Amino acid sequence: MPAPAPPNRATTAAKIAANPIGYKVCEGCDSIVGSGAVLCPNCHGYRFEASAERVIHQARILGAREQTSVTAQDLG
Repeated sequence: MPAPAPPNRATTAAKIAANPIGYKVCEGCDSIVGSGAVLCPNCHGYRFEASAERVIHQARILGAREQTSVTAQDLG
């Protein structure tokens, strides 16, 4: 059975931008994580920017380009 297709980055970014209160941006690597995260799963940073403006801005940037970071899912 083939692996499921990864979610479309633009679609995911639009969902995040529509509900920015549920997310925050890691100040270490600019990843977007859920608002309940204590550590960034990508860089293990612990400083976040949670303003809606910052989350929306970063979602638009990330949704418009290809993934460049390695995530835990890529390693599994």
